[in-house]
Amino acid sequence: MTRPYAPGYRIPTDLLLKAYASGVFPMAESATDPEVFWVRPETRGIIPLDGFHTPRSLKKTIRRHPFDIRYDFDFEATIDGCAEKRDERRSTWINAPIREAYVELHRLGHCHSVEAWREGRMVGGLYGVSLGRVFFGESMFARETDASKTCLYYLVERLNERRFALLDTQFTTEHLKRFGAIDVPRSRYEKMLAEALKGDAIFYP
Repeated sequence: MTRPYAPGYRIPTDLLLKAYASGVFPMAESATDPEVFWVRPETRGIIPLDGFHTPRSLKKTIRRHPFDIRYDFDFEATIDGCAEKRDERRSTWINAPIREAYVELHRLGHCHSVEAWREGRMVGGLYGVSLGRVFFGESMFARETDASKTCLYYLVERLNERRFALLDTQFTTEHLKRFGAIDVPRSRYEKMLAEALKGDAIFYP
């Protein structure tokens, strides 16, 4: 992880897209910190799109269709849901400059959400950056059991349908490993990234 700090009042969208194209992404220490730092991990988390694993319990949930899955229906509510404090996470890396930058990327067609709704209320979701044939997953949240997992399932389904080549998760966690996430060395990741940036895939509509 590299941490060259820069004033975080605004992240230009052209700089942000160039950073993603070179394997770098921004984070903040906390929601109240006005600065950002740029991260280029030694190992990168990805979920191979041909190796996504759906746990048995999630398959049962999906067969019941408990959620209305929507794409880009309320992007700002999705990123706000991801920034919420929760019992297991008392702080967030999504500060005001990061929120502003990704909302602008959404307006430009480079940032998208997958959302789980029930009875007119958003109960889970995820968002990420789309560039070339790469989807860079940023964050997810759930207010009901299996809501974010279901969004991840439908994200992978859409990426495969739209001929994306790479799903970047930045890091791996034990949670993501249940779905097939793996670590790849930086050098290998950057080769995969360069190849996947060739051509274009349309996430939405």
